[in-house]
Amino acid sequence: MSDKILIVDDEKDIVDLLEETLCMDGSYEIRRAYTGGDALRICNEFAPDVILLDIMLPDIDGLEVCRQIRGFSYCSILFLSSRDDDIDKILGLSGGGDDYITKPFSPREVAFRVRAQLRRQKYQGHVQEQPEKYLAAGRLMIDREGCRVLKDGKELELTGREFLLLSYMAENAGRIISKEQLYEQVWGEYSSICDNTIMVHIRHIREKIEDNPSDPRMLVTIKGLGYKLKKRTD
Repeated sequence: MSDKILIVDDEKDIVDLLEETLCMDGSYEIRRAYTGGDALRICNEFAPDVILLDIMLPDIDGLEVCRQIRGFSYCSILFLSSRDDDIDKILGLSGGGDDYITKPFSPREVAFRVRAQLRRQKYQGHVQEQPEKYLAAGRLMIDREGCRVLKDGKELELTGREFLLLSYMAENAGRIISKEQLYEQVWGEYSSICDNTIMVHIRHIREKIEDNPSDPRMLVTIKGLGYKLKKRTD
């Protein structure tokens, strides 16, 4: 079965170029949308594996489209934008996006990043095939099959990327995990991710799992080395 990709951009030339490049790069089933409304409708019907999503759309901006998609899908979302400010990147990534590509871009680079996302999804599928359904770390219980995280028995609301990051760290609870390991295991290719991506996601995870996010006791930073999810908390 071919991987499914949805391209969302109001500039037809860009959509044509991306579709042509992706078709040369692999065997994909591709759909296109030129507005945010069409993107939401097609995404619901088509269930893509990856979405290339322009932020500047004529009706609903891409950030809002992403937010609504995250209500029913964990597919990979790669933002396309002519704005390269760090604030815009942080908004995109913290709002549920998985990558941020600045225009003008190389179509080959976009194809590379799509492949990286698909590799990450295959890793996720491999993890879910393992016999251990639940992971425990301190006050957290992670239900990998149901994609749920509970703290002291209460379910938390995490994005798909946050869930993958926390699951991977729970698999390795008590160990120091470097930024490069997180990039490679969760995104699929660390060299294609901007520097502050991990920091943004870790901060948002802490806001959801820690009693005091500014003084984390479960997900801690090991200066110069990476992060560690503790097996037990004091």
